[in-house]
Amino acid sequence: MASGHEMIVILDFGSQYTQLIARRVREQNVYCEILPFNADLSKLADRRVMGYILSGGPASVLEDGSPKLPVTFFDTTLPVLGICYGLQLMALQLGGRLSRAEYREYGRAIIDISAPNRLLKGVASRSQVWMSHGDSVDALPSGFAKLATTSDIPYAAVADDKRRFYGVQFHPEVMHTTEGTKILRNFLFDICGLAGDWTTESFIESSVRQLRETIGKDKVILGISGGVDSTVAATLLHKAVGNQMTAIFVNNGLLRKNEYEEVIASYETLGINLRAVDASKLFLDGLAGVIDPEQKRKIIGRTFIEVFEKAAREVGDARYLAQGTLYPDVIESTRFKGPSATIKSHHNVGGLPEKMHLKVVEPLRELFKDEVRALGRKLGLDESFIGRHPFPGPGLAVRVIGEITEDRLRVLRDADAIYISELRTSGQYDKIWQAFAVLLPVQSVGVMGDMRTYENVIALRAVTSTDGMTADWARIPDDILARISNRIINEVRGVNRVCYDVSSKPPATIEWE
Repeated sequence: MASGHEMIVILDFGSQYTQLIARRVREQNVYCEILPFNADLSKLADRRVMGYILSGGPASVLEDGSPKLPVTFFDTTLPVLGICYGLQLMALQLGGRLSRAEYREYGRAIIDISAPNRLLKGVASRSQVWMSHGDSVDALPSGFAKLATTSDIPYAAVADDKRRFYGVQFHPEVMHTTEGTKILRNFLFDICGLAGDWTTESFIESSVRQLRETIGKDKVILGISGGVDSTVAATLLHKAVGNQMTAIFVNNGLLRKNEYEEVIASYETLGINLRAVDASKLFLDGLAGVIDPEQKRKIIGRTFIEVFEKAAREVGDARYLAQGTLYPDVIESTRFKGPSATIKSHHNVGGLPEKMHLKVVEPLRELFKDEVRALGRKLGLDESFIGRHPFPGPGLAVRVIGEITEDRLRVLRDADAIYISELRTSGQYDKIWQAFAVLLPVQSVGVMGDMRTYENVIALRAVTSTDGMTADWARIPDDILARISNRIINEVRGVNRVCYDVSSKPPATIEWE
């Protein structure tokens, strides 16, 4: 849908910061895409590519088998910015020399600008940056000039103005590089000559036009969770094709307190064609006695497909299936990365198109989470809804640790509702990325009304984050936590102890299962 926009291509060498580069570029109203370093760039011939950014990466450029670019890549007439590994690779492949440091340089450093250049225009002569590298450039290729140094490395920033090749040894995309945004803006606007035409308004206009062209007069169905992503997708589709789109909402019995009724009411207010299916008994019967979290996810996924497929047949004659795929999902399926362990499987509708012979449309596949929220605001969704915390596809199944029963779900729903209500009332909710209660599979001794009790333990989880990839536990004031704990123990039958989770991600995950 962004084929008409100017764009930057980010070639990914496996850096943990690659998505952050893309987010920083998008913040400047510039469209960009992340591609693996070995992508076939000839496929971009009909796109308005205005420049390249080479990401960092965990490997050493000097290692055998480390990622390299075809030598012909540097025949490009487009500007190139190499970041960390990207700088080292560019220097080596163009005839420079690298050395392997005895110790990896990681953390804050100060650069001293030694030569004026448009890449560093407006940057203070001494500026804090963030380093993360093992190798460094010893000798520059022909045509390059030194722009900045640090106390440890001679080439912290370099430029070949004639070919418009630039490199920085530090990471301008991270917040610890205090003037990193200026450097990226200089590259995007002064060097690449971009206009900054990637806006929410332009996305809505082009998306509506292309959805209408693609879907025509056919019917489209969309599975919704009631969360931000699926509701924004539903609202955008409704704007494009009206009642040709039917949103299907399945109650899996694992929703939060009153959520099924609230979602139905909100979709009626939005005027969106909704088919709600209460299949809670079917899901809970299937989950009876199951404790293993992966098994829970598989049962929920299997049952969801069964229920969704039946509801879709009742809509009749649908030719398209809309999915709420976001850009991070696209990146993860294509980016350069080494083998990694599966931490947990994800519950989605990925298996539906093959079974149902439907064509897929993904109206949000070019957007990051924060861009989806901005889109929702432009589409007129209420701010209290746009700011809702993420909720997992398997719902409360991964927050009831151990066996799932109606009574255990009741305990968790009531505790979670009190927790979220108090966070909203105290003004803490919008400061937190995600907050929720967890019901533990243990009981503890307590004393209530001079009577000994042996009841459930609730753990409270709240984290701060920008994208959910890393997270820190939220510092909720003690008096607010005390009030939450007091209310849960007093008001939720079956709970006599409340704990607060002070683990960060990594090493912990945000969800408990």
